[in-house]
Amino acid sequence: MSGAPVRVLRLGLRPYAEALRVQERCLGAARAARAGPGSPGSGCPGSPGPGESVVLSEPAEPVYAWGLRGAPEAAAAARLRARGAGLAAARRGGRITFHGPGQLLAFPVLDLRRRRLPLRGYVAALEALVLRLCRRLGLAAARALPPPFTGVWVGDSKLCAIGVHCGNHITSHGLALNCCTDLTWFDHIVPCGLEGKGVTSLSRELGRHVTVDHVLQPFLDSFQEVFDCTLVFSEDPGD
Repeated sequence: MSGAPVRVLRLGLRPYAEALRVQERCLGAARAARAGPGSPGSGCPGSPGPGESVVLSEPAEPVYAWGLRGAPEAAAAARLRARGAGLAAARRGGRITFHGPGQLLAFPVLDLRRRRLPLRGYVAALEALVLRLCRRLGLAAARALPPPFTGVWVGDSKLCAIGVHCGNHITSHGLALNCCTDLTWFDHIVPCGLEGKGVTSLSRELGRHVTVDHVLQPFLDSFQEVFDCTLVFSEDPGD
């Protein structure tokens, strides 16, 4: 797998639902690439290229999203909507969490069978990626916790949430890293269903304003190292 190409789609500030749509198109491309280089749709739509990709975005509006477990009850959902947030169900593991401006979303679409990487090893690789990023930024206190906890933590506060889906060995969804996120949005839920735990951000822990743009390059450097790949940059494939 050394040097295998992975296409990077940097969407910038976009609605959460739009990032999911781009991810779905890249999933289709990954499936087509596995079927063979001559199959329709190989490469992310819009141009030929590698079947694997990573979609990067910053949510343009606040949204509460949940995975295969833990959808809010109707009354709770109405309260969250009344605060001005959107609601979304996502096809991933994990319970309800918050996505919004100041947060980096990364959706890697990788073929774990080709990479000979088990799902638990993939989640550990995502954690290792974020830990490398934190070291690059000077945040030595970040750490991963043993199962059943996932993500990256500073003390008892979660810095980066991880929730993935894997179908036919191809991954989707991924991680949400709080850069300069308004953390008060998390006050209205139990993030990821973990009672007694908090949330934090790079800005809070480093004592300076850290935007999504600030972390993109160190994130990509860490991604390239952890997944042993060559990054190929692409424009947004569009609708």
